[in-house]
Amino acid sequence: MKFTLSWLKDHLETDATLEEVVAKLTEIGLEVEEVDDKSALKPFRIAKVLSAEKHPDADKLQVLSVDTGEGKPVQVVCGAPNARAGLVGAFAAPGTYVPGIDVTLSVGKIRGVESHGMMCSERELLLSDAHEGIIDLPEDAPVGTAFAEWAKLDDPVIEIGLTPNRPDATGVYGIARDLAAAGLGKLKDGSVAAVSGSGDTPVKVAIEAPELCPGFALRAVRGVKNGASPKWMQQRLMAIGLRPINALVDITNYITFDRGRPLHVFDMAKVKGNLTVRRAKDGEKLLALDEREYELTSDMCVIADDNGVESIAGIMGGEHSGCDENTTDVLIESALWDPMNIASTGRALGIITDARYRFERGVDPEFMVDGLELATRLVQEICGGEASERQVEGYKPQEPKTISFPYSEVARLGGIEIKPKTSADILARLGFKVEDKGEAATVSVPSWRPDVEGKADLVEEVLRINGVNEIKPEPLRSFGAVNSRILTTLQIRTRLARRALAVRGMAEALTWSFVSAQEAELFGGGAENLRLSNPIASDMSDMRPSLLPGLLKAVQRNVDRGRADIAMFEVSGTYESDAPKGQRRVASGVRRGTAHMERQGRDWSGNAGPVGVFDAKADALAVLEACGAPADKLQVVAEAPSWYHPGRAGTIRLGPKIILATFGEFHPSTLEALDVDGPLCGFEVFIDAIPEPKQKATRSRGKLEISQLQAVTRDFAFVVDKTVEASSITRAAASADKKLITGVNVFDIFEGASLGEDKKSVAIEVTIQPSDKTLTDEDFEALAGKIVQNVGKQTGGTLRG
Repeated sequence: MKFTLSWLKDHLETDATLEEVVAKLTEIGLEVEEVDDKSALKPFRIAKVLSAEKHPDADKLQVLSVDTGEGKPVQVVCGAPNARAGLVGAFAAPGTYVPGIDVTLSVGKIRGVESHGMMCSERELLLSDAHEGIIDLPEDAPVGTAFAEWAKLDDPVIEIGLTPNRPDATGVYGIARDLAAAGLGKLKDGSVAAVSGSGDTPVKVAIEAPELCPGFALRAVRGVKNGASPKWMQQRLMAIGLRPINALVDITNYITFDRGRPLHVFDMAKVKGNLTVRRAKDGEKLLALDEREYELTSDMCVIADDNGVESIAGIMGGEHSGCDENTTDVLIESALWDPMNIASTGRALGIITDARYRFERGVDPEFMVDGLELATRLVQEICGGEASERQVEGYKPQEPKTISFPYSEVARLGGIEIKPKTSADILARLGFKVEDKGEAATVSVPSWRPDVEGKADLVEEVLRINGVNEIKPEPLRSFGAVNSRILTTLQIRTRLARRALAVRGMAEALTWSFVSAQEAELFGGGAENLRLSNPIASDMSDMRPSLLPGLLKAVQRNVDRGRADIAMFEVSGTYESDAPKGQRRVASGVRRGTAHMERQGRDWSGNAGPVGVFDAKADALAVLEACGAPADKLQVVAEAPSWYHPGRAGTIRLGPKIILATFGEFHPSTLEALDVDGPLCGFEVFIDAIPEPKQKATRSRGKLEISQLQAVTRDFAFVVDKTVEASSITRAAASADKKLITGVNVFDIFEGASLGEDKKSVAIEVTIQPSDKTLTDEDFEALAGKIVQNVGKQTGGTLRG
């Protein structure tokens, strides 16, 4: 948002300097990004041509004698056709930088004649595009004085960076209001007197899409003369980077920046029939004022007549009904538009205009009619004409939002004590209506502040006007004495899982949360409610049901670059549904080639073999142990999802229903579908499925009990069916006496014809730890009998002879 200092002072009665204004703007949250103090125009002086002689060696050049006000005339070679004796213009001495041609002048010779400076055109001073001749000033212009000061071109330009929540500051009047509230002056009366019109507006307007257009005001002005706008208006528009076009267009641009109220002017002679505000029809086209043709859709709002679309509502008018030098009768439009629709239409068409910038942020609805009146008055003052009565359709005055505002909230949220009266005065100066009720107030929000929703917003207003710099800095409070846990169990376990896998030699990866539909279905996903409506790529259409496809493809990318032995893991989210509970926290990892934990690759003492199911099982158990899963109660079964190799995969459970992890080597068809190759195994641990640990009565550790008696081991070999899992044998043996038996380990598996068809021998080592007495032979015999009995009962196994 750009404006000049004099423009600001049209609305703000103040003696503040440029430096004071800039400092205060930044203090109240309207951060100044750039200030142009017009120092580039300071070197140019008013000078008078005393004589103009023909150049001896050039037909189109003249040699001028120029009085610069310093006593001795200087010689200047000039090619301007309007250069003549007696002309008063703008002179640039040697050493002056001329911005319009990006040149620093020096004394030089032109066709053999020395030139000591330059008489300048308007384009060379960036005043306009005119360069047919040099600037021609009135004869009474004071020779020797600063040209910019005399012509009032030394008006500094201020540019502020606006945040999207401040639509009120998209106009100079709104900025002046903030500065006045901050004590930098007095806000001038900005009320707009109504223009008395005669007769009805000949063109009527109908609103067919009230959800897109809450209000529409229209007025006709007949008999206008559309020439150039006044010099003061042109200078202000050029100062903020706008090119003057004609008086009618310049007036709408001026009010857009002056009051933050975009308008549009139609040439009434080019409008056929009445105007209709409606949704565009799919495929309708409009040649806009930027001379580009736009194809519209039914999601867009337009203003149309009997000829078709005449304007893209709130964004840009059409070329057909635009005003030119032949315009005599006009329709002035001031309307309200739905901000979301303006934003989406502008993005879809790729149009960025000053009108869109303001409408998509939200203009003051109560200034819709006043904006029409202000535009009418300026049109009549500059272009003449007779106005009709105004027509207002659809608009209903809005009830102001009211907020209960306890004054104590300023100290609670802002960290600074401000007296209630001061807070109320600040809000009142900003245009809020404050009804004081002692410890609190009821505050009515003005129509130009749609961003203010609650008491926290009011605190922000009080703080920024009072001065954020008044808040004393304080060090952050130390949490060193906090006894309660700050992180949640899931957060702690996530960190523990990452550390456990990193310790096992795996590299952490970060993969996309999106996969292709084929990959989602391959790993148990593909639900319609997890399909993205606007994917960033065709192969990223679904939310991932597993971390494995992303890790497998990442491993393959490393393999393609020569890294064959690699182990990678990721701890992140997977998605089973679009409900909050459908997102799970999973630790997953993949090993390839010979990337074992202990060693990998080739070695003189023996090459490492390919990774397999037991590497993945060890990784999964390590994560579960690190996360605090009850290791002594875990069950490992041979069942596994379809993307694992059958017979080389498993599932870790806690009871029959709680699945904590899956692991194994990958199915060849899975690898083929992903275009991945090599010995590969992987796992997934469902961290959020691990039960919360039971709360202990005390955080102190229990008493350490160490038996003084020596542990004893006994070996047993059981013949069982080949389908019996070794883990069921170890569980059965351990349950014979949970107090004495402290460990069961499988140390041998044998299959042979001597055992019988479909039979195997599983040998286990049982560790027996007495605690209160030395066991006798009879005790050992009794315990051995219970072990044999338990194993036989639970697995059908018999003691091998």
